[in-house]
Amino acid sequence: MLSMILTSGANSQATGGSMIMTVVMIAAWIGVLYLIMIRPQRKQQKEIDALRDSVKPGDNIMTTGGFYGVVLDVVEDTVIVEFGNNKNCRIPMHKNAIAEVEREEEEEKNEGK
Repeated sequence: MLSMILTSGANSQATGGSMIMTVVMIAAWIGVLYLIMIRPQRKQQKEIDALRDSVKPGDNIMTTGGFYGVVLDVVEDTVIVEFGNNKNCRIPMHKNAIAEVEREEEEEKNEGK
C-alpha cells in the first residue's frame, strides 16, 4: 500500500513537470511567432501610417489601384487628387488608398548632396 502511494506521488510529479515544460514550450513558440511575424508587421504599418499622415498638397502619389496623381488638398482623412493632364479630373479619396508618396523637394535635396 505504501509503495502505491509513493509511486503515485512520483508519477504526479513527473506529469506536473512535463505539463510545465509543455506550457513553457508553447509560450516560447508564441514569443518566436511574435518576434518573426507580428512585430515587423506592426512596424511596417506604423511607417505606412506616418507616410499617409505626412501627405500635403503638391505631393505626387500612387494609389492602391495604380493611378498616379497630384494631391490638391488634404482634409482630415480625405485627399483631393488630380489625375492626368485634365484639370477637371479631381477625385476625393480616403488616405488609405495611397500606396506611395513622391515629393519633389526631397528629390531635389537628395540630388544636391
